Amino acid sequence: MSWQSRPTRASFEITADEEPSGTLLVGISEFGLAGLTAVEYLVEHLDLEETGYVTTEQLSSITPFEDGQPRHHTRLFSRPDLDVTVLVGELFVPVWAAGSFANAILDWTGDNGVEEIAVLSGVPVPHGPEEHRVFYIATDDYRQNRLDGTDIPGMGRGFLDGVNATLVRRGMDSHLETGVFVTPVHAQTPDVEAALRLTETISDVYDLSVDTDPLKAFAEEVGEYYAELAARVESARDSDVPDDRMYM
Repeated sequence: MSWQSRPTRASFEITADEEPSGTLLVGISEFGLAGLTAVEYLVEHLDLEETGYVTTEQLSSITPFEDGQPRHHTRLFSRPDLDVTVLVGELFVPVWAAGSFANAILDWTGDNGVEEIAVLSGVPVPHGPEEHRVFYIATDDYRQNRLDGTDIPGMGRGFLDGVNATLVRRGMDSHLETGVFVTPVHAQTPDVEAALRLTETISDVYDLSVDTDPLKAFAEEVGEYYAELAARVESARDSDVPDDRMYM
């Protein structure tokens, strides 16, 4: 029986036809798929066009397809009259590769004049009905420029890891304004209510005028695909996923 160890590092390459907007919104494949569902919905209902993609050679990759047409697992979307670029990441990035993935994004955004990054994320933590809301973890400049005057509460206590930790750490040490919007998720995939909360929040913060009423129908339409994607996330080895996190 042959055995192959996993690589100790991963590299990512970003190919883009156009420069990104001043703001990058990020949603990636993680438990609950709330952030991924939200950004997919934004892409569809804002009529954004694909402008780039991310590739990697070291990870166990996927090649999604629809109606017989393959696509890259991690893609960039924008449109000329909207100062927002959206990153949709369908590939599950294991924790040991998260730093490389985030740094590839940061190097690319730094080279292309991106001023702020906002991440939409679901967190699998025990919670009550009163916690069915969106919280933020954000750098001072992001809070001042985007969150002053809103009723979005800051997450009380805890820690970030993986991709989110690397992005926020860079924001703390540079002029890159960085915010992570988090909401508790349930076991079902996709967690439509969590995705709805994230979509409504990011639409309000960035004045995107997105009608969220059809979101449930959208999630049901892609439900089977998301279920298969979630199975890949849940089957990841324990060493590939972040540690359990405590948020208060």
